[in-house]
Amino acid sequence: MSVYFFNVLNPQEVLIGGKPMVEQKGPFVYRKRIQKDNITFHDNGTVSYREYRTFYFEPTMSSGNESEVVTIPNMLVLGAAGMMENLPYAVRLMISATFKTFKEGPFLTKTVGELMWGYDSGLVDFLNTWLPGMLPTKGKFGLFAEFNNSNTGLFTIFTGKDDIRKIHQVDSWNGLTELNYWKTPQCNMINGTAGQMWAPFMTRESTLPFYSPDACRSMELVYQRDGKMQGIPLFRYVAPKTLFANGTDYAPNAGFCPCRQSGLLNVSSCRHNSPVFISHPHFYNADPVLLDFVQGLNPTEEEHGLFIDIHPLTGVPLNVSIRLQLNLFMKTVSGITETGKIADVVMPMIWFQESGYLDGPVLSTFHTNLVVLPAVMEFMQYGFIALGVATIIIASLLHHKFKRNEGKDGFTADENPNTSTGEKDPLLRDHQ
Repeated sequence: MSVYFFNVLNPQEVLIGGKPMVEQKGPFVYRKRIQKDNITFHDNGTVSYREYRTFYFEPTMSSGNESEVVTIPNMLVLGAAGMMENLPYAVRLMISATFKTFKEGPFLTKTVGELMWGYDSGLVDFLNTWLPGMLPTKGKFGLFAEFNNSNTGLFTIFTGKDDIRKIHQVDSWNGLTELNYWKTPQCNMINGTAGQMWAPFMTRESTLPFYSPDACRSMELVYQRDGKMQGIPLFRYVAPKTLFANGTDYAPNAGFCPCRQSGLLNVSSCRHNSPVFISHPHFYNADPVLLDFVQGLNPTEEEHGLFIDIHPLTGVPLNVSIRLQLNLFMKTVSGITETGKIADVVMPMIWFQESGYLDGPVLSTFHTNLVVLPAVMEFMQYGFIALGVATIIIASLLHHKFKRNEGKDGFTADENPNTSTGEKDPLLRDHQ
């Protein structure tokens, strides 16, 4: 997993209504170890499991180390300000006083390690004591603190034993067959697989539906083009522009609202009502107006588009790159002086890329069994057909030649006038 931070260069200007200027810092690379546990097979052709994940920093693959310092918006302050906007003015004043007591400002300058995995905060301790359940963590507060050494929930998926077309499809998640985060039944549906493989024998009309607990919804990728990886044929699937479109531009997404510009997914309903939005990195495939509010972004498909390369015969991913960006909606909230005169802006904080690909002995075995051997078998198939046709032709020619020679040189006993049977010549007999 590669993580990129948007380091804010002008926090003081932002507080007086200026346009934020950011510079991208990273990647900070982590190796993600995934292990399934509590595996239980059921009689209805399903299996349940929990998938645990642990992250390990890879300094040799990173552009810097976890001690590097960056400045980003303070989610505890600016996020809470957005959540408390409609509370009475006196309550907002008290909240602002609380921020001052614990010396929490609108922007944080911390090390990468602290921002990722947590830092000590008196405000966090206070909130967990007096408002339990308000924050996702009970210890240190960090952007990825709740993801490390955790699991993605209890998945129950189909094994495909009875119907290969249902392999890996999600039957339920945490005992639920549908979600309750969103406003419409369609948006609350748990569709597709768990995102690790799909049914075999795919065509270019096939799609890749999967459920993502981190995004709190099901998503679907579409075919883009054919390709090859180490000689192995593949289909590339990408996110359609409608994936994060708002309800105005794409009506089926109305259930994910309240929406802002297209290209943003409002995940506040599953993130403790904090004004958090998910998008593609650098607002790729989003409404261009989002780029006008922040300086320092440059979206490209090559660097910021997500994709999954699938071997169509087996439905197994060969190369995967899932790229998402975490954004915080910031605005001025009267009574909470920490927000200053911040102009309304969807502020990018970090983006991350989870990537993986087949390599080594696994890739060699895959290539041998699913590319080389089928090619050899196909060649042998046509070779045997050609050999069979050639054998039939040669046998027919020999048979025809043998018959012709027999007709020229061979006489049977009935046809021989000198036979000793005493039979008369047929001409003489006919004359008689």
